[in-house]
Amino acid sequence: MAKARAGSDDGTSSKKRTAKKGRATPTSGRDRPTSGRDRPTSGRTTPPKSRDVNKRYTAPIPKSVRHSPGWYGPLLLVLLVAGLLMIVGNYVGIMPGGTSNWYLIGGLAGIVVGAMMATRYH
Repeated sequence: MAKARAGSDDGTSSKKRTAKKGRATPTSGRDRPTSGRDRPTSGRTTPPKSRDVNKRYTAPIPKSVRHSPGWYGPLLLVLLVAGLLMIVGNYVGIMPGGTSNWYLIGGLAGIVVGAMMATRYH
C-alpha cells in the first residue's frame, strides 16, 4: 500500500494548492505544541503585581513642605540683575578699571547661577 501525501485525504497527490488566508506564523506561543513542563499553568506569564513586590515606591513630597526659604527669591533676582548690570556697565565703560573680560565673565556667572536657582525655586 502506498503512503498518502500530506494534505491529501484519498492518497492522491494534487499539484494545485490553495493558499490559506491570514498569518503564516502563529500570533502567540500557545498555538505551537509544547511539552507539559515548559507550559505555564495559566495563561498569564508575568506574576501579578502586588504592593509587596514593588518596595521602591517613594511618596511625593507634600506641597506644604515644598517651599523655598524667604531669602531665595531676592537672591535669585539680585544675581540676575547684577549680572546684567555688570555686562552692560562693561559695555558702556563705566566699570572701575576700564573695560575687562573679567567683568563679562562675572556677569555671565551671575546670570547662570541665578537661572539655575530659578529652576529650583518653589
